[in-house]
Amino acid sequence: MSETTDVLFEEKGHAGLIILNRPKALNALTHEMCVAMHRQLERWLIDDAVHHVLIKSNSEKAFCAGGDIRQVAENGPEKIDVSLPFFADEYRLNTYMESYAKPLIALLDGIVMGGGVGISVHGAYRVGSEKTMFAMPETAIGFFPDVGGSHFLPKMPQNTGMYCAMTGERLRQADCYWTGILTHAVKSEDMAALAEALCEAQDVEPVLA
Repeated sequence: MSETTDVLFEEKGHAGLIILNRPKALNALTHEMCVAMHRQLERWLIDDAVHHVLIKSNSEKAFCAGGDIRQVAENGPEKIDVSLPFFADEYRLNTYMESYAKPLIALLDGIVMGGGVGISVHGAYRVGSEKTMFAMPETAIGFFPDVGGSHFLPKMPQNTGMYCAMTGERLRQADCYWTGILTHAVKSEDMAALAEALCEAQDVEPVLA
């Protein structure tokens, strides 16, 4: 059972499913969501029935628009001890995903920004559609490109990562694929069928190929 209804977990075929389920907030990550995802990934790591993990969204507009900064802003400097654990556990989740021993496949059918980048870009595969919109918008308010930004942005070709880090510029499907943010590209209308095929497959490589 999930600790929060804002993120749902399911086992289907050979896959574990992480379903972001906060559509009214464009799936903005809360502290509870980060903790729940980390715990579930730990469980699936030692479950031989789960060969790979899919991360997708219940929102028609967004995969994940970032962290729930509104709550952090409402806490203010007076409640910094309340806000700090959110960032600590979010970054621990990002690190865990980057080193996860089973394939992580993110289906990015919409907005993927900030914290949403952190729970997708560190996985083995990122599949995007024509609705994909990537950005690190926190830089526009003077924050550094976090969630592992200093790890993956320098790998983008021709200083595009530096450009995104300095400007918060938005990239669409073609640019995301060219820069390596995406590993695969499909039509939005084909995402559901792809998810089904990935769940049924023991090996995701032939499906993605």
